[in-house]
Amino acid sequence: MSPSAELSRYQQRRRIVLAILVVVIFAALLFVQSAIVSDDDLHEYVEMFGGAAILAAILGRTWCTMYIGGRKGSEIVRGGPYSVTRNPLYVFSAIGAAGIGAMTGSITVAVAFAIITYLAFHSVTLVEEAYLKQAFGEPYERYMREVPRFFPRFSLFKESELLSVRPQILYRTFTDGLLFLAAYPFFEFVEYLQNAGYLPVFLRLY
Repeated sequence: MSPSAELSRYQQRRRIVLAILVVVIFAALLFVQSAIVSDDDLHEYVEMFGGAAILAAILGRTWCTMYIGGRKGSEIVRGGPYSVTRNPLYVFSAIGAAGIGAMTGSITVAVAFAIITYLAFHSVTLVEEAYLKQAFGEPYERYMREVPRFFPRFSLFKESELLSVRPQILYRTFTDGLLFLAAYPFFEFVEYLQNAGYLPVFLRLY
């Protein structure tokens, strides 16, 4: 099996594992409630942060796709978001995960979601880096030395002179990102069921 085929197979397995993880986490959150009371200003501020983080994730992932869409694994992209971190799609996904967690009104859940997402993508980046080093050699190794793997270094930012955008991939990324917004009505409904006594609360987190 070629390295690219092996990478594609690994990414497919990774999507399945992440989907299962998301289902398990959301099922568990049916029985978890924020310890910050819903009429407290802090509760509203946490939820507002969640909404802002989700919006940033949707726009950020779309921005990344303008640069990398359809080219991942076939060339080294170093402009825009890829000039400050090698994995900006994963960075914005972690921000979106924190936003989803914040929609529960719990700071602990928001931080936990961000950390879990970071750890899940860390193993993915290691596999991808091994493939890209094999595929591109020294140019990619130089990119690894100059640009951080995950946490952005904004002083490195530089723009690409020319972008070749693939509209279908861009639209798909944007519409996929809109799924993040489903967290708001979902957790509002869960909170209603919990307060009405239809769902038991086994754990309260700040």
